[in-house]
Amino acid sequence: MNKLIKSSILSAIVIAQTACNQPTNTTDQETTAIDSTATVDVVEARPEIYAKVKLTTDISVLSENEKQVLPYLIKAAKLMDAIFWQQSIPESVQVDVASLTDGQKLFYNLNYGPWDRLDNFKSFVNGVGEKPLGANFYPADMTKEEFEAMTAEDKKSLYTVVRRNEEGKLITIPFHQFFDQQLKAADILDSAAAISTDKELKKYLSLRAKALRTDQYDESDIAWLNMQNNTLDLIVGPIENYEDRLFGYKAAHEAYVLVKDKVWSAKLAKYVTYLEELQENLPVDPTYKAEKPGTDAQLNAYDVVYYAGDCNGGSKTIAVNLPNDETIQKTVGTRRSQLKNAMRAKFDQILLPISEVLIDSAQRKHITFDAFFANTMFHEVAHGLGVKNTIDGKQTVREALKEKYSALEEGKADILGLYMIHQLHGKKVYTDGELMDNYVTFMASIFRSVRFGAASAHGQANMVRFNFFKEKGAFVLNEDGTYAVAFDKMTDAMNELSAIILKLQGDGDYDGVVKLLETQGGIDDQLKADLEKLNKAGIPVDIYFEQGEDALGLN
Repeated sequence: MNKLIKSSILSAIVIAQTACNQPTNTTDQETTAIDSTATVDVVEARPEIYAKVKLTTDISVLSENEKQVLPYLIKAAKLMDAIFWQQSIPESVQVDVASLTDGQKLFYNLNYGPWDRLDNFKSFVNGVGEKPLGANFYPADMTKEEFEAMTAEDKKSLYTVVRRNEEGKLITIPFHQFFDQQLKAADILDSAAAISTDKELKKYLSLRAKALRTDQYDESDIAWLNMQNNTLDLIVGPIENYEDRLFGYKAAHEAYVLVKDKVWSAKLAKYVTYLEELQENLPVDPTYKAEKPGTDAQLNAYDVVYYAGDCNGGSKTIAVNLPNDETIQKTVGTRRSQLKNAMRAKFDQILLPISEVLIDSAQRKHITFDAFFANTMFHEVAHGLGVKNTIDGKQTVREALKEKYSALEEGKADILGLYMIHQLHGKKVYTDGELMDNYVTFMASIFRSVRFGAASAHGQANMVRFNFFKEKGAFVLNEDGTYAVAFDKMTDAMNELSAIILKLQGDGDYDGVVKLLETQGGIDDQLKADLEKLNKAGIPVDIYFEQGEDALGLN
């Protein structure tokens, strides 16, 4: 390996090791490199937009052996956190963290760097330029044209970084060679597997350790899906590609340490059996629903006891649909994991206060946790509807839509999740509350997610939906500044937007997606005023966690 690459890896390891030794996974960094010549507007740090939540659960449901395994899983998660720090901050960026105020330091940690993730990645530290769209997956000076001209077969791999060699030529380096912490995490998972008495968990941990050493994840993903009787669970590794805003090719590291709620999980199992019927009834031409959705999907509810890395940056994930690999989804299935304690925290701390400000007083009774849970759950299930490949058979939808894929896919899941609830409620399969509960809670949730900003795929998707619904009269703005859902018009708008998104995906219409996001993805003056009301009311935008062994009472 040449000296330039060795130096890059060494500096990244130093940064990550610093991060790893912190008490939570919003970890302090001693130093990170900066383009001191950059000239950008600097915004204020906003730590007050996050509400602190203690992340815990009833660990009495765990066996004594599981309680012994749990600290190992948290240790592995912390290493994913360290890697994500490296992925988030380009090697050219350097920040004197010691010079920041306490509020700036907290905000720096919550954002994994000096850019506000909920304000379009604007810098809040003087002297720091704009965050490169490719984060630290690619050289900051690399152009798209230069990347496209690369001949390396694995340049689009989820599990490689792109760097320059001594001659300035672009090369790829596999994750397991670039990130030393990935190998350390593998060792920890092997140690956890060695003491686990749960045969399925033991197998998964061993195979996941192997995957971290090789960047070959299929076998461990399948073992994870086959692990269905466990109470203790772990999602770990390079998974989602949101951090790569340049192409959407590269996966970022993250981890969730989970405790299954078996009572709630049992309630959810019945919904998966309706996927094929729901696919057939989608409001779109048959060509765009010809694929059969995987009916082996699992629906489970969990309490999260540790977040790390990508899922912990900025807005916190409250539901997960994995694995992402389309082949595994088709042949084996998926697992849709609902993160109940984090979901409850967002409902209590954010959604209910939003409804008091922006939802029609007569409709506030329809804001319920059950509806919020269901809307979130069916969002994840809805990822399985539609098509994974373009209708011309030439490529996957993900490949065709490139960096715009995530925003459109999240929009699809949002709108089809509501469609599924509408359909299942009509069949009297889903009977938890009134359908109006789901509609009004859905409306309030748009205001919650729009606050994540255009830099977030979820935030962008919500802006599109809000503007489309407004255009179609799906809600009315009252004289007192509150919003009321117009049930029938929202149903019509839901079906129409579903058809538009499904067609864009099936056609692989990149330009069409760009147009949709440009025309419907903005925030108008009225919505800006509405969001300012929420800010003045002191309603947090999201949450962050007090978490780990101390929070769980393990020490």
